[in-house]
Amino acid sequence: MSDLSGTHGVIVGIANKRSIAWAIAKALNARGVRLAVTYQGERLEENVRELAAELDRPLILPCDVTNDGQIAALFEAVSQEFGGLDYLVHGAAYALREDLTAPFLQTSREGFRVALDVSAYSLISLSRAAVPLMATRGGGSILTLTYLGSQRVFTNYNVMGVAKAALEASVRYLASELGQQNIRVNAISAGPIKTLAAAGIGGFSSILQVYRDKAPLRRTVETSEVADAASFLLGPAGKAITGEILMVDGGYHIVGT
Repeated sequence: MSDLSGTHGVIVGIANKRSIAWAIAKALNARGVRLAVTYQGERLEENVRELAAELDRPLILPCDVTNDGQIAALFEAVSQEFGGLDYLVHGAAYALREDLTAPFLQTSREGFRVALDVSAYSLISLSRAAVPLMATRGGGSILTLTYLGSQRVFTNYNVMGVAKAALEASVRYLASELGQQNIRVNAISAGPIKTLAAAGIGGFSSILQVYRDKAPLRRTVETSEVADAASFLLGPAGKAITGEILMVDGGYHIVGT
């Protein structure tokens, strides 16, 4: 396990103890990274504060990723406390429930805007704010979370699949643009995990069973396994990797049916 002491990161997207973002926070903290973690509104603040008590001297800050003022305030606080930034983990994703349950053809204009804004554009806006702080360190690493529904049709994934496709394209464009500043941008495409976001997808339990039946490893994945992959991509072991969508799904993506 690599020692990342003396480095600093921001993690956006923690909702509760089942969040992939929280597993990544724990893994980075265990490697010595000092973290700033964010919460989305008062409803999630208590959860995040309770979890963050397990971390070493974290910053706990609000961040609505659709609010440019809050994003600016977040990174200003990070700059004042840390002086610079080494890692950004983007785990924000959201779609209106009705746009996940209705046929895709019925996706509303507003629902499409919300899904793309929260789940894809926020990577761009957060990265834009993070880059100057990473420049003070001579580079950095940005990581986001995606899913195979960006490339294949999964029942009830609907507009979120389109948002994840946009997110993955954004990873490639950002990686190309930021590489000359020694800033890497990657994504992990994890297998299905029972997170708060997954609770809004109808028939999610059947998706889990398909992975158990069809994936080469004949199982789903754990958040800790995704976190280990994240630590690899973010840290020095992944220093030559950028623009990559790393599949952490028990091999399900290679199966034809």
